[in-house]
Amino acid sequence: MLTKERKQAIIKDYQSSPEDTGSVEVQVALLTERINELAEHMRHNHKDYACQRGLLMLVGERRRELAYLSREDVGRYRTLIARLGLRR
Repeated sequence: MLTKERKQAIIKDYQSSPEDTGSVEVQVALLTERINELAEHMRHNHKDYACQRGLLMLVGERRRELAYLSREDVGRYRTLIARLGLRR
């Protein structure tokens, strides 16, 4: 589970200004953290189909956010995927 402290740390790492909590970079970073946690859960509980559905929904949401960012600003998109280690 994503704790309040961990969430604040992620927001602080990816925000562009002190007031920024909802930019695309912050949202994608938070989604990636949740996806990683659910993926680990699925490794141990492969028959948890409700969790599997939630995981797929989060992956789709992250994909849409990244598609938006790539349309709007390719430089920010490339920087973000490099920082998160996505798209090997």
